[in-house]
Amino acid sequence: MKLALALVAVLAISGCGSGAQLTVSAAASLRDALPRYDPGGRYSFAGSDQLAAQIRAGARPDVFAAADTELPEALYRAGLVEKAKPFATNTLVLTVPAGPSRIEALGDLARPGVKIALAAPGVPAGAYARQVLSHLSARLRAAILANVRTNEPDVGGVVGKVAQGAVDAGFVYATDVRASGGRLRAIALPPALEPRVVYAAAVVRGTKHEGAAREFVNGLDGAKALAEAGFGRP
Repeated sequence: MKLALALVAVLAISGCGSGAQLTVSAAASLRDALPRYDPGGRYSFAGSDQLAAQIRAGARPDVFAAADTELPEALYRAGLVEKAKPFATNTLVLTVPAGPSRIEALGDLARPGVKIALAAPGVPAGAYARQVLSHLSARLRAAILANVRTNEPDVGGVVGKVAQGAVDAGFVYATDVRASGGRLRAIALPPALEPRVVYAAAVVRGTKHEGAAREFVNGLDGAKALAEAGFGRP
């Protein structure tokens, strides 16, 4: 009897209380937070644009969680997901390896010989970074872009390149620096240049676990696991 009750309890807490094991396609920057939010889920972490492309190509996870609102909205207009719900915010920062660095401000990225990593333009982190650069003078922007050595498929790739010392700096989220275990240091961007970073999640149409997927999405806003990882509320 005790064993049966224990099994019921396990089922009750998996899949956000539904008993269903959800398949979730999520932005790479959510890699640490979501498994703590729902330990029973099956997660695929990558660039939000790549995950959206997979859904367009026929992939059918139960939930899509992106590091922006535009990609879920585009899938909604295409009839592939339900209306997306904003659930978290983040802060884009400049990051360098922990310890002494010749990069201490945004303008330092234009120095000769500096190596920079960005996420690719279609990735939200890459789009946000280029939005920041678009507000600089044409000369400064060109000098910084000339120092870009790699365009990574997701923000995790930027984190890896900076942490390994393969580049001097990169644009990532504050939560990525927090999750780096002390390997990275964040340099705040000028407040006037900070982009508005909002995450949104949607139930994917055709899921066999519609109720559980909707519960998963609705529970994200204000979730303790996200707050502990450094995410803000929308």
